[in-house]
Amino acid sequence: MGVFSALTTAVSGMTAQSYALENISGNIANSRTAGYKRVDTTFSDLVPDSALNRQTAGSVAAYSQATNTIQGDLNATRIDTNVAINGDGFFVVDQRQSGVGANTTFSNKNLYTRRGDFDFDANGYLVNGAGYFLKGLKIDQVTGQLVGTQPEVLRITKEQFPAKATTSIEYRANIPAVPATTQKTQGGSEFLNAASVTAAGTAPNPYAANAAVMGNNISSFLATSIPGGSVTVYDALGKATSVEMRWAKIDNGNAGPPVTTGTWGLFVAQDTSATAGNQVAYVQAGQNVSFGTAGQIVAPATGDILLPTMTINGTNITGINLTTGGNGLTQNGDVSGQIDARSIRQDGYTAGTLDRVSVSAEGQVVGTFSNGQVVALAQVSVARFNADNALKRLDGGAYEETIESGAPIIGLGTSQMVGGNVEQSNTDIADEFSKMIVTQQAYSANTKVISTAQEMLSSVFNIIR
Repeated sequence: MGVFSALTTAVSGMTAQSYALENISGNIANSRTAGYKRVDTTFSDLVPDSALNRQTAGSVAAYSQATNTIQGDLNATRIDTNVAINGDGFFVVDQRQSGVGANTTFSNKNLYTRRGDFDFDANGYLVNGAGYFLKGLKIDQVTGQLVGTQPEVLRITKEQFPAKATTSIEYRANIPAVPATTQKTQGGSEFLNAASVTAAGTAPNPYAANAAVMGNNISSFLATSIPGGSVTVYDALGKATSVEMRWAKIDNGNAGPPVTTGTWGLFVAQDTSATAGNQVAYVQAGQNVSFGTAGQIVAPATGDILLPTMTINGTNITGINLTTGGNGLTQNGDVSGQIDARSIRQDGYTAGTLDRVSVSAEGQVVGTFSNGQVVALAQVSVARFNADNALKRLDGGAYEETIESGAPIIGLGTSQMVGGNVEQSNTDIADEFSKMIVTQQAYSANTKVISTAQEMLSSVFNIIR
């Protein structure tokens, strides 16, 4: 009985070591597989039920031990759509069920992987090297909010990004207390020549909103104003035109209230080539700008200046606010006597097409368009589990949820995504070869037990001869 038990125990040992060798060989074979998690082997003794003084060492069984929580090294690939998770979590992916191209249908089952070598296929789907399709949530390009709550297969198409009309120009500048106009440098006054500005079609009035400088007065106007910078703006169709601005000082203020130390008019060029008295060269903005004793804007109170409605080179300009933020436009002394424009930025753009796609550290799929716009297109879904090592393994480095793993927790948590990188296998070749030597010796030792038991049985058989 004991000899036969020794034989079966040795066989269980050989089986267990064979199982361990199988895992070792698989780990070595996948040492260069992106996102692969090695499988270790754990051994458990099997003890038969017997009296206390008759207990035996028993046989052995081998089981797999997952290492899903052990991260592999990150390898830079320079491919923008490749992405690695630095920390806990898995990409949510799906499999193709049938169809091709735009008619592809999916299994609608969430699977999970650490393999992030995603790239676009011909239809705009992000697919990794094992054929799994990345899932996430679309982002509304207007509101920036997530669309829906359940991850869906992401498809990024190269549709044209629509144009946006300019509605606001951010203007940050200092206006000199004494402008160095041509008239001033020639010994005259620094103030605007009121006669060059026509209000209501005929009467000169530099204080009137939307007053005009006609072509026959352009020389006088230019001699009593200073350039304020220019910016390219866009209409609703994305047509671009340049807005050239000039500032002219109207007076030195008043005793208030509130006390002002200078009032200025902002003019926008409509047709700088105008020469006749019936041709508009410049149009005055909707309101004048007054400054206080500390050089701050006191009027308009909001600091916003409504630009005039006009047509510049065939492009209609309407409803554009020049925003200063309340303190972005000042009137302080400047020896140059010129406008110091620190920032002139507008919010419009022409239509564009998608040039490239990348993934941010927060997991947003970010599109860069030919019109210079950078827009978040989608949010990559990441799932975390309370028991990562209890997930069931599938082909291609994918996993599926089990009762033991618990339900997925959607979200990056404290992890980060690293674009242009792929996580490598967590297999250590040196460690696997070391385990292989130990496994080989253990297997050989078990065969020695079988040889010894066979010799003992032969001796028993020889007794009856």
